[in-house]
Amino acid sequence: MKRIFLLLTALFFILIACTASQDKKSFDDKPKLESDTIRISNEKLEYEVLIFDVGFSSWFNSFAKPRNYYSQSYLESRNRVWVLEWNRRAMLSSQYNPNLYEMSINYEQNIDYGYEVNYMLYNYLVYFQLKNNQKLGGFTPRI
Repeated sequence: MKRIFLLLTALFFILIACTASQDKKSFDDKPKLESDTIRISNEKLEYEVLIFDVGFSSWFNSFAKPRNYYSQSYLESRNRVWVLEWNRRAMLSSQYNPNLYEMSINYEQNIDYGYEVNYMLYNYLVYFQLKNNQKLGGFTPRI
């Protein structure tokens, strides 16, 4: 009798486990990058960023969150802090590796660059920090 009860209980739990719905997030809205030269632009503002970094496209395709996962204000707040620190390090090439911070980033706080520019810049800065073991500001980069 115990065996039958245990068998029926196990069968019940197996059926529940098999029929439980699983929410799978779709990442179809994230663009797939094809090359390691990335162009980020906002045609309305005539703003363009070119990224030449081997490995960014594969990292982006594997780890970046889909569009609209973060709000634009979230992306802007992270980008402001990280870009300020990036530019500071670019100016102080004797204290930081000049091969990492070759150029400064022209990112002004009072300009609305739009979601796409902020999204791609955020993802690149996360990638850069993780790849090069750098911490650009008070926020730890997260995937």
